[in-house]
Amino acid sequence: MSGRGNLKFPMPNYQVALFENERAGTPLLQLHAHYTIESSYFRIDSATGAVSTASELDRETKETHVLRVKAVDYSTPPLSATTYITVLVKDTNDHSPVFEQSRGPRAVRENLEVGYEVLSIRASDRDSPVNANMGYRLLGGAWDVFQLNASSGVVSTRVVLDQEEAAEYQLLVEASDQGRNLGPLSATATVYIEVEDENDNYPQISEQNYVVQVPEDVGLNAAVLRVQASDRDQGQNAAIQYSILSGKVAGQFYLHSLSGILDVINPLDFEDVLDVIDNEPIFVSSPFQATVLENVPLGYSVVHIQAVDADSGENARLHYRLVDTASAFLGDGSAGPKNPVPAPDFPFQIHNSSGWITLCAELDREEVEHYSFGVEAVDHGSSPMSSSTSISIMVLDVNDNDLVFTQPTYELRLNEDAAMGSSVLTLQACDRNTNSRRGGGLITLALPLDYKQDQQYVLAVTASDGTRSHTADVLINVTDANTHRPVFQSSDYTVSVSEDRPVGTSIATLSANDEDTGENSRITYVIQDPVPQFRIDPDSGTMYTMMELDYEHQVAYTLTITALDNGISQNSDTTTLEILILDANDNTPQFLWDFYQGSIFEDAPPLTSILQENVAVYNLWAVAVDFGSPTALSASVEIQVTILDINDNAPMFEKDELELFVEENNPVGSVVAKIRAQDPDEGPNAQIMYQIVEGNMWHFFQLGLLNWDLRALVELDFEVRREYVLAVQATSAPLVSRATVHILLMDQKDNPPVLPDFQILFNNYVTNKSNSFPANSLNYTFLRGNELHLLLLDPTTGELQLSRDLDNNWPLKALMEVSVSGEWPLGQEEQLWMGCLENLRNPPRALPGMPGCIWAGRGELCKDLLPPIRCWGERPA
Repeated sequence: MSGRGNLKFPMPNYQVALFENERAGTPLLQLHAHYTIESSYFRIDSATGAVSTASELDRETKETHVLRVKAVDYSTPPLSATTYITVLVKDTNDHSPVFEQSRGPRAVRENLEVGYEVLSIRASDRDSPVNANMGYRLLGGAWDVFQLNASSGVVSTRVVLDQEEAAEYQLLVEASDQGRNLGPLSATATVYIEVEDENDNYPQISEQNYVVQVPEDVGLNAAVLRVQASDRDQGQNAAIQYSILSGKVAGQFYLHSLSGILDVINPLDFEDVLDVIDNEPIFVSSPFQATVLENVPLGYSVVHIQAVDADSGENARLHYRLVDTASAFLGDGSAGPKNPVPAPDFPFQIHNSSGWITLCAELDREEVEHYSFGVEAVDHGSSPMSSSTSISIMVLDVNDNDLVFTQPTYELRLNEDAAMGSSVLTLQACDRNTNSRRGGGLITLALPLDYKQDQQYVLAVTASDGTRSHTADVLINVTDANTHRPVFQSSDYTVSVSEDRPVGTSIATLSANDEDTGENSRITYVIQDPVPQFRIDPDSGTMYTMMELDYEHQVAYTLTITALDNGISQNSDTTTLEILILDANDNTPQFLWDFYQGSIFEDAPPLTSILQENVAVYNLWAVAVDFGSPTALSASVEIQVTILDINDNAPMFEKDELELFVEENNPVGSVVAKIRAQDPDEGPNAQIMYQIVEGNMWHFFQLGLLNWDLRALVELDFEVRREYVLAVQATSAPLVSRATVHILLMDQKDNPPVLPDFQILFNNYVTNKSNSFPANSLNYTFLRGNELHLLLLDPTTGELQLSRDLDNNWPLKALMEVSVSGEWPLGQEEQLWMGCLENLRNPPRALPGMPGCIWAGRGELCKDLLPPIRCWGERPA
C-alpha cells in the first residue's frame, strides 16, 4: 500500500497459479490493509490480507478465477483501493481413463490376412492434455494371436485366424493416461472377439470304402448301409448332403440325401450283364469354388476337382484339362468358347489324372481378384464321353502393399496467432490391400507459436497399418501475425528550417519501429490534417517542404504524424512534429521617406550625428569650404554601420553531467530545481528552449520550455526510488546541446519505526545472550502478556533477555504486546508488536509463517533475528 494521503495496491492486478484439489485454507497471497473479497471459492483475512482457498478447487469445473479485492484504510473519510487477482488452477492427474462403452463382442471372419485391424480401443479422461495422453497395452489373452498398438489402441492380427481352432478370444487391455502430476492413472477393460466361420473345410467320410453283403432276394426299401461324414465348419457351413455318383447301374439303390442311409428300391440280380460305355462323367460338385491367399508359393494345391463315371474299367478312367481360360481374368463367370491351351500368364494348372489344380505363377490380388474358368473331364472309352464344370477362385488379400500418402511432402502456412487446439492439416494415406481404410491423420496445434522464435517446423509423419508403414514430411511455415504496433522513438519531435530553403528541402526523418516482419512491419507514414507547406514520404518518413516558407507570415507549424503498419488489421502510433521557421535576411531595408532634410550649426563639432534611419546609423561630418578665403574649408560625410548579431554560438550547460539534490515529499507540481544553459549571442539569438529528451517515459518531471524550471509531476518518495536520470536539451535553433541530469532524492524523516512479529522458542534453557532491535532513541514498553516477567525488556535499546523464571519443567506459552514510541515529524506515533513466547520440549524443524524467530535449545545459544521487514502501518482509529 502507498504512503499517507493515498491508498493503492503496488500492482493493478496479480496472477497466482495453484494446483487443483489443494486443501481448503491453502495460502495464495499476502496483502496489507483492511480487505474484502468477492468469491465463494476464496477467503481473505480482513486484517492481514492473507488470501487463501475456501474449498478445494476443481480445474475441470472452473479453470480460471478472477477475484476482485477491495482494501479500505482507517482514515476519516476512509480511502479505498481495488485490485484483481487472477488464479490459474493447474491440472493434477485426478481422473482415471474411461473406456468408450462396449457394444458387445467384435465379430471378425477367419482366414483374414496377417495385420488385419480388428478394432480400435478408445479411452479418455477429463484432465488436461498433458495428463490425458493415453497409452495402451495388452495385459493378457492371446499374446500370440493379437497385437495392440500402444499409441493408437488398434488391435490387429498376428496370425491367420482359424475358427475351428478357437471361436472366441478375451483380451485384457489397460489404458494409462501417462499423467505427470501425482503419477499416471489407468483402467482396464475386457475385449471379446468372436471368429466367424467360413466354409473352408471339406466334408470327410468316416470310411474310405464301405463293404456290405446283401442277398439278392432282399426286400424292397430295406436299408443296407449308412454312410457317415463330418465337416469341421459350423452351422450351415457344416450341413452335409449325400448322393450316389457312380455304380447305380439300374437304379436298384437309393441314398437318402440328409441321413446317408442306402436303401434297396429295386430287385437285385446276381447275374447282372457287363458294363458298356453309356455314361458321361459326373462332377461331384458344380460349380467348384475356392479361395487362395495371394502370397501362397508356386505349386500350392488350390482345389481338388473330382468327377465320377458310372461305367467301369477304362470307360470310367478320367483325365482333366482346363478350358475357357481366355476369359478367366474377367472374373465374371461367363463362358466363352473352350480353349484347351491356358494363356501364357494363366496362374493355374491341373493334374490331368488326379484333378488337383495347383499354382504355377504368382498371384496378385491388386491385379486380378477373381478367376473364373472351366474344367473338362474326359473318359478313356473307345468313343470318349466328357462333361465340364465351372471353377471360381477368389484371391484373398494379404498385407503386401505399403501405405502411401496422397502427397510425398506437405507444405502449408500457419499464422503465429493460431489458437491452441486448432486444426492444422489432415493427412491421408491408403494402400491397395483389401479393407484398406483411407487414414486421416489430423495435426493440431499443441502450443502457442512465435514467429520470431521459429519460422518453420519440419514434421515426419508416419502412417502404419500395424505391419507396414510410410513416412511423409510436413513443412509448416509460420507466418508473422500483426501482434505489434509501430512505435516512434519519441512522443514529439522539434526541428528548425530556414525560410530561405528551396522547395523540396528535406527537414526531418521520422522513424518508427515494428517488431513484426514482412508486410506487418512495413510502415506507412501520413500527416493527420495536412498543410500545403509540407509533405511526408509515406515509405521513408522524410518530411519535405512543398512551398516557399515565410518567417514573417508564420513562425512555427505543429503537425501530427501517424505511422501505420500494413498488416491485415492495421496498428499505428502517433507523434507530434513541431517545425520552427528560422528568419533569413530576405527583406531589403527601406527608408521611411524619399527625401530627408537636416540642419547643422556651422560651428558643429566633428562626428555630430545628423540623422538615424532604422538599422544603419549615418553620421555626417559637415565641413564648409570657402574658396574665397585665404584658408580653404571643406565638408565630408562619414557612414557608420552598426553590426548585427548572428546566432553562431550553441547554448552550453555548466557541465555535461549535472547532479541535483532534491528533497523528497515536495508538493506535486512544485519547482524542485532549475536547469540553465548560457548563450553568448544577443537578442533573439540568445533565446533558449529547454526540453527533456530521454528518461522521462512515465512523465515524472516537466521542464519549462523557456524558463528552465524543473517541476515534479508525481510525489517523490526516497523509500520508493532514490535517483532519476534525465537527458535534457537546450535549443537555440538550429544549434543544440545536451546534458545528463542526475536527480538525487534526499531522505526526510517521514517513516515511523516498525517492529516485526517474531516468536521465541526455548527448551528450559536460559542464556545471557540477547537479541535486540536496532536502537534509535525510541522507548520500548510491554503492554500486556509479561505479567509473569518471563522476558526482560530494556526500555531504551529494546534488548530482550530470558528471565530465570523460565527455568522450569512446565510448558509455558505467552502472547505479548510491545509498543515503541518516539517523537517524529508526523507527531506522536505508536507501533504495536505482538510476539509469542513458547516453551517446547520438541520444537519443530521448520517454523513456516513466522516473519521473525529466535530459537534457543538445551545447551545452545540463541540465533540472531531475521532482518526486520520494512512496512508502513497506522495506528487503528
